[in-house]
Amino acid sequence: MRAAVLYGTAGSVLLTALVGAPAAGGMPAGRAAAGSAETRGTAVAAQRAAAAGIRFGTCTEEQGLPGGVRCGTVTVPLDYAHPDGKKIKLTVSRARATGKDAKNSKRKVPRQGALVYNPGGPGASSMYFPLIGSLPDWQRVAAAYDLVGYAPRGVERSAPLSCEDPKQFVKAPSLAPTFPSESYKKERIAEAKAYAQGCARRSGSGLRHYTSLNNARDLDVLRAALGEPKLTYMGASYGTYFGALYATLFPSHVRRMVFDSVVNPAPGKIWYRNNLDQSAAFEARWTDFRTWIAEHDDVYGLGTTPAEVLNSYEKARAQLAAQPAGGTVGPAQLQGAFLEAGYFDDYWPQRALALSAYLKGDPKPLIEAAGPHPETAAEQENGNAVYTAVECNDAPWPTDWRTWDRDNTRLARVAPFETWDNVWMNLPCAYWPVPRQKPLEVRTLPGELPPTLILAAERDAATPYEGALELRRRLSGSVLVTERDAGTHGVAGGANQCVNGHLEAYLLTGRLPERHAECAPHAEPKPSERKSAGQGGRAQGPRDAQHPGGPTRSDEQEAARQAP
Repeated sequence: MRAAVLYGTAGSVLLTALVGAPAAGGMPAGRAAAGSAETRGTAVAAQRAAAAGIRFGTCTEEQGLPGGVRCGTVTVPLDYAHPDGKKIKLTVSRARATGKDAKNSKRKVPRQGALVYNPGGPGASSMYFPLIGSLPDWQRVAAAYDLVGYAPRGVERSAPLSCEDPKQFVKAPSLAPTFPSESYKKERIAEAKAYAQGCARRSGSGLRHYTSLNNARDLDVLRAALGEPKLTYMGASYGTYFGALYATLFPSHVRRMVFDSVVNPAPGKIWYRNNLDQSAAFEARWTDFRTWIAEHDDVYGLGTTPAEVLNSYEKARAQLAAQPAGGTVGPAQLQGAFLEAGYFDDYWPQRALALSAYLKGDPKPLIEAAGPHPETAAEQENGNAVYTAVECNDAPWPTDWRTWDRDNTRLARVAPFETWDNVWMNLPCAYWPVPRQKPLEVRTLPGELPPTLILAAERDAATPYEGALELRRRLSGSVLVTERDAGTHGVAGGANQCVNGHLEAYLLTGRLPERHAECAPHAEPKPSERKSAGQGGRAQGPRDAQHPGGPTRSDEQEAARQAP
């Protein structure tokens, strides 16, 4: 599922006890499907990690982290059914709790342990997450918690995966027909088959072990290596899914958990149907964006109605198909840049500006916003490979092209903006060369799991709101905080102070609303003509926006840039 990595504005996150196996008694249906061998293997690996700890030291120059952040590694089994077999190392970053009261320098704040963060993907790293503590809105949390980031298995230096030559991955320009021809479909089917085979060829026999269940098991080993008897965790986007798996597998190991922008965890949704739901939701969000542009026609001149704005967009698509901007920005690159605006409304002013400038004869803003970035090709290709491996491994996918063609042809009639691009993104899973798993039934019984916090925006397209409702039904004692009439993907630490108040209260005191809480929407962005079109406050991460290529910059990197 296209659950974007939450990379963005500086204020938004995008953000030694021995352990035993969870008790078998009272397991929700489906939990045992994880397999007793993997359960025992996780307990063994966690016990070893607790004894070894993590030797934190200076981060490498390549990691680009300042001296206040320390780096290390934790060893996990490639295959949890065989904990004595092949091992891989996951890179970890940490900034110690400051213990400083932001309002009273003489007052010491008690340490509450480690807060581990995952920003989504699959295929994203949170190695820069510890830098978020330098921002004013995060200083109270940073006073109480060690801020811990890490690169999940397959990502960056953590046993990295690859499926094709990075130079091929960022090739541009390219087409993105809204209603593809039969010949175009055949070309994309051939590419999907080649990509799937490339994953097996370049990544080897261990490819099958890059799964969401193993990401959840890795999280428990990391918890043990950090010396934490119980885990405090915040996951965004895809990070909510394997966080939910963790809560199901290891409920007694949970202290506090935050689920921000929730992937629907229902087994029947993982992952094919979640992608159909996502494509439908992006159509509504694309309408929201066009409505906003129309309201500011005095600034952008793209039309006074959403339909007129769509005509301007289609005019640009046709021109780019005939003559790519700068030789690199074609219809697919335009679509990718505007899809980003479906994730994050702080992109709206600059994406609208880029389109307006292009149609007035200045292609530079659009090239800056949508053009490929070869300098990050290896990172992008790696993130794409991890995304594909995890989602293809996690669950059964239709293997008959006719199913994909039927379902998405129907959907594209009412939701043309994103539907076929989403198909090409995920089609390698139809031809995946390794066995697939059966999704775990996410569920906890009353009293089994400590209260958890769910955050969601009502009009989020990347992870539609129904996912938050579904997770609340499945995790007993969870509480949902909804940002009404808003659609930004990832709301923790963002522009909505009501949401942030609930987040901080939970992390610092464990306090939650008694029942479902609602927050008014954050303010819509103001139109701007001054910034360059490439500066929307957010930038693409691996496989996000859905993967046309672009700069990779995290919230935490932006935090480092803006911090004093």
